Amino acid sequence: MDDYDEFGNYIGPVSDSDEDAVEEEQVEELPELEEAPVRSPVRNDNQQETQLMQLDDTPSNAVVLHEDKVYYPSASEVYGEDVETLVQEEDTQPITQPIIEPEKVRSFAIQETGLPDVRFDRSFMMNLMNFPDMVRNVAIAGHLGHGKTSLVDMLVYETHAMEIDVDHPLRYTDTHVLERQRGVSIRCTPMSLVMQSTREKSYLVNLIDTPGHPNFVDEVAAGLRLVDGVVLVVDVIEGVMCNTEAIIRFCVRENIPMTLVVNKLDRLILELRLPPLDAYFKIRHTIEEVNSVVAAASHGDPSWRFGPEKGNVAFASTQMAYCFTLRSFAEMYAQRAPLDVDALTQRLWGDIYYDPTTRKFARKPAFPDAPRSFVHFILAPLYKLYTQVLSAKTDDLKKTLHNLQIYLRPSAFQMDVRPLLRLTLNQFFGPSKGFVDMLADHLPSPASATAAKLAKTASEPECSLVRDAARCDRDGHLLVQITKLIPTVDATGFLALGRVLSGTISKGDSIKVLGEQFTQEDDEDMALETVQDLWIGEARYMVPADAVPAGNLVILGGIDTSIVKSATVCAASLPPSETYTLRPVVQFTESVLKVAVEPLNPAELPRMLEGLRNINKTYPLVQTRVEESGEHTLLGTGELYLDCVLHDLRTLYSEIEIKISDPLVKFCETVVETSAVQAYAITPNQRNKLTLIAEPLEKGIAEDLEHGVIDPYLPPRQLARLFEERYGWDTLAARSIWAFGPSDDGPNIFVDDTLPDEVDKSQLALVREHLKQGFQWATREGPLCDEPIRNVKFRLVNAEIASEPIQRGGGQMIPTARRAAYAAFLLATPRIMEPIFAAEIQAPPEAVSAVYTLLARRRGHVVQDTPKAGTPLVTVKAFLPAMDASGFETDLRVLTQGQAFVLQTFDHWAVVPGDPTDTSIQLRPLEPAPPLGLARDFVLKMRRRKGLSDAIAVSSYLERELVVALAQAGMDIA
Repeated sequence: MDDYDEFGNYIGPVSDSDEDAVEEEQVEELPELEEAPVRSPVRNDNQQETQLMQLDDTPSNAVVLHEDKVYYPSASEVYGEDVETLVQEEDTQPITQPIIEPEKVRSFAIQETGLPDVRFDRSFMMNLMNFPDMVRNVAIAGHLGHGKTSLVDMLVYETHAMEIDVDHPLRYTDTHVLERQRGVSIRCTPMSLVMQSTREKSYLVNLIDTPGHPNFVDEVAAGLRLVDGVVLVVDVIEGVMCNTEAIIRFCVRENIPMTLVVNKLDRLILELRLPPLDAYFKIRHTIEEVNSVVAAASHGDPSWRFGPEKGNVAFASTQMAYCFTLRSFAEMYAQRAPLDVDALTQRLWGDIYYDPTTRKFARKPAFPDAPRSFVHFILAPLYKLYTQVLSAKTDDLKKTLHNLQIYLRPSAFQMDVRPLLRLTLNQFFGPSKGFVDMLADHLPSPASATAAKLAKTASEPECSLVRDAARCDRDGHLLVQITKLIPTVDATGFLALGRVLSGTISKGDSIKVLGEQFTQEDDEDMALETVQDLWIGEARYMVPADAVPAGNLVILGGIDTSIVKSATVCAASLPPSETYTLRPVVQFTESVLKVAVEPLNPAELPRMLEGLRNINKTYPLVQTRVEESGEHTLLGTGELYLDCVLHDLRTLYSEIEIKISDPLVKFCETVVETSAVQAYAITPNQRNKLTLIAEPLEKGIAEDLEHGVIDPYLPPRQLARLFEERYGWDTLAARSIWAFGPSDDGPNIFVDDTLPDEVDKSQLALVREHLKQGFQWATREGPLCDEPIRNVKFRLVNAEIASEPIQRGGGQMIPTARRAAYAAFLLATPRIMEPIFAAEIQAPPEAVSAVYTLLARRRGHVVQDTPKAGTPLVTVKAFLPAMDASGFETDLRVLTQGQAFVLQTFDHWAVVPGDPTDTSIQLRPLEPAPPLGLARDFVLKMRRRKGLSDAIAVSSYLERELVVALAQAGMDIA
């Protein structure tokens, strides 16, 4: 008998006796093995015995010795002597929990599996990035539901090879899970496309699709900082809405050029069913409505005016996939007849009439019903085409399309009306070349716009780095501005969205990441990083890049560790003397609505804190704060904003259950009079003395500081000249501005009002920084309820400073300056301020009375009530305190049976009625406070929630001798 070894090698004949000997020898070599009991025979249905101890019945760790003997190794032999094993009679692991957990795949956004097919060459797109003159960085902005995302979808269909589904909107840039569920954009999303103009020139258009809901204007502000121009999308029927107006004012203030797209022309035909002449008047009314807001924001500057004849207005129906300008429509006529395109373009808008008999244009109509040129040449053909498709007369439609040289497949005429209408109009208008013409002619390129952008955003405009970057040179020093962090698909990391202002950033570069708090004196907010990845953003996918030159948008990977909101990126080799930051993004509004959060299981607090850090990175305007009582609060712009934030906190970042409090609002503290007496404070070592006075700021200064109208970083002489000319300050006071608070651009001012013959100015200058820190500390947390101070000017009227440096250090001066500011504040008739929302309500006339009723219950009042021209709706504008605004939208929809629609945005701060320090007001539990007791009620509830005592005594901040003097004078300072 031949035999083989375990590797298949032939080892020669082996007899049966030899096999038995080998087996006996193996048994003798293992005397210590224990015998296992023999199993009972396994019988089948026919009661036939099977072989004992089949291999399939034997555990994997058993060793078969004989047919009836099995050796089971002990746990110590399998796992080792140092492993403790536990044998239980019952299985304690629940049946719902798998023994081996499956690999968890986290995905919170839609992402393409690869690079989809496009109708342009991606290598050509990369080459275009090297020519800034052929690049346009554009933001698509507008009100909620006006068609911004649909406009981007239309361009995606033109540039990507994908099938059109009319019944299901694409919403290509809405990638987040919440955006898909709610049908509303909540984040700005970049999209880079190569498109052609009517002159057959190719442009690289870097689009940023921005949200339209007023709660997410922080995303709009982050997107506008990266671009050179804005495409303002306006619904032709709804016209100018609250968010449209806010975007226009912001663009004018930031000097960002704008173009206009009048969208949803099909609503005039299909919904309102207006005749062509009435449709023309509605379109013109909408454009003039936009121009009136632009004129108010720009103080009548004609360069900002929109006009179709100027070429900065396009007409579109993104649902039907067409967009045209007057010039692109004139080009369509020029393809069929020889004519001057520019001359025809100038005659297609306004009160210009066409006489078909003489074939001439005139300013006056030749006969009473003479059509305007826009109606005759544009609206009339468009109406006829709609009518032909909607009439369902296939033969007539085929004949019309044949005359227009439009050829459709026979199966297309069997389609439903809506897809057929879209297909026909798309073939009639072709690609959106007129839209590209508008961008190329009326929005600047990065080569011409970077200098102006840097002049406004650079913290040191005269440094050599900024001067080099103004040329937008790809070979210059590297400078990149980061305005937003984008979470990855699995929400485990972040990518940085920014714009290359100068130089070329390459994969593997060593860079400096400068945070918002970086200064040359304090470089703590700086990190050295290496660029791990570079991409060009395309919404649902990203195109890898090895290098991105100046003038383009870029997404960077691997540098997000040290970035919180925004950052400045420069080369690691840049010397410290040339290292400066770009200023943070100027926001439209501020966060005034807040909730307190805590984990349902206290042991999961570290996971919640990590989630809060990620939330702080994700949303530009969200604020996370820890109160002195230990509670964690989140501040946002509105209810929908906080709802999205809390969804991401629970689902994406912490994956725990979280308890939230009832909605609260952010308050501010202010004064309405000048301090009754000069309040002074003495340092603990009794060697320094500071005397301050608090008084209200002039109207408009606080708002101008927050909106960036006043640049607090201007040189002192320029800043003084600005206050003299704009606010009427005297020269001495304007040149004595020391600081703004609580931040460097905060709504409070600290002024040195001391006289040289009374105070040693040289000694005072040595402690200026300490006094500034004490002032900013005081304005950050006011004495009434630890809320920020607003609209207050603190004047330093006297100071006694010790001559020895050790006796005037920060430990002595900073707390003393804060105490003196508190004392001056409480002696100046303090008041509490609450945020006020501007509510814009659209409702039919029969529901307006319900709007008035509900507003009256919530301390709101109507400021405007006007019918919307050309629509059956009424627009009601009202002011509503944010404290009473929670749930207002739900109540309004219930009361009006869903007929009214409201949007709320923060508008201004208002003083709460009543004195917050008046202890004579009686507040009863579970009863509404009286009108003049609201301020006291708000302050007491906030102090108790924060763990503070009920008493607010100015005497606790005054020196003893001043307390005695004021008490003798009869002043109540308890």
